[in-house]
Amino acid sequence: MIRFVPRERTPVWLTLTVSIGSGLAALLLTAIPLALTGAPVFTAFALMAAGAAGDGFALAETLTRATPLIFTGLAAAVAFRAKLWNIGAEGQLYAGALATVALGAGLIEAPSYVLVPLVLVGAAAAGAALLLVPVLFKTRFGADEVVVTLLMNFIVLLFVQMMLEGPMKDEMALGWPQSAPVLDEATLPKLVEGLRLHAGLVLALVAAVGLHVFINRTVWGFRIRAVGENARAARYAGLPVGKAMALVGILSGGLAGLAGASEVAGLKGYLTSDLSPGFGYAGIVVATLANLSPLGVIPAAIFVAGVFVGADSMSRAIGVSNYLADLVVAFALLSVLVGGLLTRFRIVLVRREAA
Repeated sequence: MIRFVPRERTPVWLTLTVSIGSGLAALLLTAIPLALTGAPVFTAFALMAAGAAGDGFALAETLTRATPLIFTGLAAAVAFRAKLWNIGAEGQLYAGALATVALGAGLIEAPSYVLVPLVLVGAAAAGAALLLVPVLFKTRFGADEVVVTLLMNFIVLLFVQMMLEGPMKDEMALGWPQSAPVLDEATLPKLVEGLRLHAGLVLALVAAVGLHVFINRTVWGFRIRAVGENARAARYAGLPVGKAMALVGILSGGLAGLAGASEVAGLKGYLTSDLSPGFGYAGIVVATLANLSPLGVIPAAIFVAGVFVGADSMSRAIGVSNYLADLVVAFALLSVLVGGLLTRFRIVLVRREAA
C-alpha cells in the first residue's frame, strides 16, 4: 500500500530536480502528439527555441510578451496566497487599460514625468476597485469570488466594447472600434530603439521584487500569509482578516490593472476590445508554475511567453499549428502540479501484515 507522508522540510536539490524534471516531462509529453503529426520533433523544438531567444529581436519579443504576464501572474500569486481565488484578472486588465486611455488620451495635458505616473496610478486604481467588489461580497455576504470575478470579466469586456463604439471611439479610425491614441507624454519609453520592448518590463520586475519583500518581510505580508493558511485561526488570533483581504484585493487588482496600462501605454498606444489574448487567464498558469512565488513569476512568465512566441515562429517555418504552445504550457502545468506533490510529500510503501 502506498502512503503520502508530509515532509518536514523540502531539500533544495529536490526542488531544483523537480523543476527541471517538470520542464523535461512537458517537452517529452508534447513530443508525442507532435511526432504523430509527422513533424520533425527535434527540428520543431529547435525552431521554437530560436523563435523565442535566437537573436536580439526574438528575445525582445519574448520579453515584451512576458511583461503583462508578469503583472497578471503577480496578481494571481498574491490573491491565491490569501485563498482569494481571483479569476477576474482579465477584466481588471481591461479596466486598467480603459483608465489609461481615459486619463492619457487628452483629458489631462502634462509633462511625461507627471502624466505617466498618473496614468499608472489610475490604471492600478481601476483594477483594484474592480476586485474590491468581489472581496466585499466574499467577506460580508459569503459570495463565491470565483463566480463573481469570472462573470465580471464579461461585464467589463462588454462595457469596453460599448465605450469603444460610443464616447471613446476614435473618429479618425475609419470606423474601427478603437479608442483615441494616448498622448506621447503618457507613453512608456522604449528600452531598445527600433524594438517593441518598453519600460513596462522594468516596472513589472520592480513590482515582483517589491511584492516578494512585502509578502515575506512585512507585518501585513505575514497577516496575508496567515489568512491564506487558515482564516478562522487568524481571526481567532485577533488578526484583521477583513482588512487583509481588502489589501489583497487592492494589490491583486492593481497589478492586473497595470498589465492593461503597460499594453496600452507601452505597446499599442490605444485600446481595442482584443487588446488581451487571455493574459489574465494565463497569469493563473504563470502563478501556478511559480508556486505562487513573486520572484518565481518572472522566469515562469518568460517561459510561457517564450513558448507562445517560439510556437508562432515554428508554425510559420514548418507548418505545424501554433496551438502546440498550448500543449506545452498545459503539460508544463500538469508536470509542476505532480512535482509539487512530490516536494510536499514522501511516498512510503507500507506492507500489509497477513491476518
